[in-house]
Amino acid sequence: MKAWTLPRLLLLIAGSALLWGILAAGCLCFGSTHFGFPANPELLRLRLEPTLLASLVGAALAAAGVAYQAILRNPLADPYLLGVSSGAALAVYLWTFPSALLGPVLLSVSQQTFAYVGALTALAIVFILSQRSGRLEPVTLLLVGVIVNAICGALFLLVYQLNLLHDVTAATGGPFRFLIGGLNTSLTAAQRYTALGVIGIGWIILLLLGGQLNVATLSEAEAQSLGVRIHRLRWTALIVASLITAAAVAVSGPIGFIGLVCPHLGRLLVGSDQRRLLPISTALGAGLLAIADAISRQISPQTGTMPVGVLTAMLGGPFFLFLLWQTRRRAGAAGSA
Repeated sequence: MKAWTLPRLLLLIAGSALLWGILAAGCLCFGSTHFGFPANPELLRLRLEPTLLASLVGAALAAAGVAYQAILRNPLADPYLLGVSSGAALAVYLWTFPSALLGPVLLSVSQQTFAYVGALTALAIVFILSQRSGRLEPVTLLLVGVIVNAICGALFLLVYQLNLLHDVTAATGGPFRFLIGGLNTSLTAAQRYTALGVIGIGWIILLLLGGQLNVATLSEAEAQSLGVRIHRLRWTALIVASLITAAAVAVSGPIGFIGLVCPHLGRLLVGSDQRRLLPISTALGAGLLAIADAISRQISPQTGTMPVGVLTAMLGGPFFLFLLWQTRRRAGAAGSA
C-alpha cells in the first residue's frame, strides 16, 4: 500500500469536489419550465437550494455506506441496516400525533429533533442488544438491526391505523416522507446548519480513520496483529456513520440505495483503499442524488415533485440484485476452487 501524504490527500479531495461541482452544475440546468443554466438570480437560488440539500444528503449516505461496508465486511451493507431510518420515521409520526398531554411539549421541539431522537434511540437499542463484553459482532449487528427495523416499521403502521380518523400531516410533507424519502426544502437555517455540522464533523472523523478501515476489512486476528483495536474501531466508526445517517434522515427521510451503490462505483474508479474511496464515494453520492432530485422534479412538474426516494429505489433495486447475484457467483466459484 502506497504511503499516504497530505498533498495526495488534498489533491484527491480537490478532484472529488471538482467531480461533484460538474455534476451539480448540470443539475442547475433542469427546471420545471425550461432547460438551461438560469440567468435570473432568483431562479438560480430556487434551483440551487434543492441541489445543495440533495448533495449534502447524498454525500452523507455515501460516506456512511463506505464505513458500514468496511466495518461489517459486507458489500451489501447500507446506512439503514441498523434501524436508523425506521426509528426516525416512528419518532416523527409520534411528533405529529395529537395529544392534549404532550401537545405543548411537542410544539416546543422541532420535527428534525424528533427524527434525531428516534434514529439514535433505535441505534442505541441495536448496540445494547448486539454487544457482548464491549464487543460488537458484525453478524449479530445485522440480525438485530433487521429486527429493530421491522419492529419500528410495524409500530409506525399500528399507530397510523389507530389514528386514521384524524387528518394528521406534518408541516414539512407529512410523516410518510420518512417512509418514502424526499428532500425537505422548507428547513430553517438552524436545521440546515445542524445537519451540515454533524455530517461535516463525522466525515472528517471517518477520513482520519481511513487507514484503520482498510485493516477492518481483514479478519479480527489479522487486524489485531497489525496493531488495530478492532472492537474500539467498530464502536467509533459505526457510531459516527450512524450519526451522519441520522442527520441525513432528519432532513430527507430514508432515501435508499445511495449508500449502497456509491461505494461500489467508487471502487471501480479508485480501488478498495478506504482513504481514496471515502472522498470519491462522497462526491459520487452528492452528485448522483442531486441528479436524481433534478430528474424527479422534471418528471412531474405539474402534479408536484415525485419523492426522490421513489426514483433511487427504482434505479437502485436492480443494482442491488445485480450485486447479490455477483456475490453469490463469486462465492460459488470460490467454493468450487
